[in-house]
Amino acid sequence: MKKFKIKSGDTVKVIAGDHKGSEGKVLQIIKDKDRVLVEGVNLVSKHTKPSAQSPQGGIVKKEASLHISNVMLLEEGVAVRVGYQVDGASKTKISKKTKK
Repeated sequence: MKKFKIKSGDTVKVIAGDHKGSEGKVLQIIKDKDRVLVEGVNLVSKHTKPSAQSPQGGIVKKEASLHISNVMLLEEGVAVRVGYQVDGASKTKISKKTKK
């Protein structure tokens, strides 16, 4: 099983690609493809047929996934690398830069 240091709900910054510099909250992690969905980043237009949920149909904007290597965790507005610190039975995520 793959382990990622970024979890759902974390705030991340895009560090590579067309959306470099964008920030947002992680909505979902797709573990088998090493990808993440970030709120408001990498929006694509999806054409939908009329259905019960959307009787009009039309074009819907939604987030497409980014590779997890293209995002970095944000701490106080600064992108940081992440490590773990074990204190007895608890394991906490810390910044490699500030050790917080």
